[in-house]
Amino acid sequence: MAAVKDLITENANGAISFGDYELEQKTKKSDFEVRGDRYKVKTFRESTRLERNDALVYESEPGTAVHDFVWNEEGVSFTVECPEDCQVVLGLTDEATYRVIIDGRDTGMMDTGRGGKLVLSIEVGESGQAKVEVIRA
Repeated sequence: MAAVKDLITENANGAISFGDYELEQKTKKSDFEVRGDRYKVKTFRESTRLERNDALVYESEPGTAVHDFVWNEEGVSFTVECPEDCQVVLGLTDEATYRVIIDGRDTGMMDTGRGGKLVLSIEVGESGQAKVEVIRA
């Protein structure tokens, strides 16, 4: 895997991939449409942010590349790529409980508050990537 050079793309399976942590300057792409939703991505080495219909879906520090991102009412799944460990904020359902699984390890249940944000610390290890699943309980 590598950074997403088009900043955001729709995969053949309907998932999206986005982000380029190799960029020195903040770069953005707006009005990317997938199944009636408008996405905007801002990305560079310090952060990556994805919005869906002007609402936060994903934000990371430092910047990341995200592959096979699937987001729905049940939760979210994706593979994150980064040269170092990262912190990810997901915009999910307000005041809900989610089971978090990183690289097949169940890390337990987490709750969102009124803003629906869930904050994850992700260790990418030597591979530089991690598979993340966040499932609504």
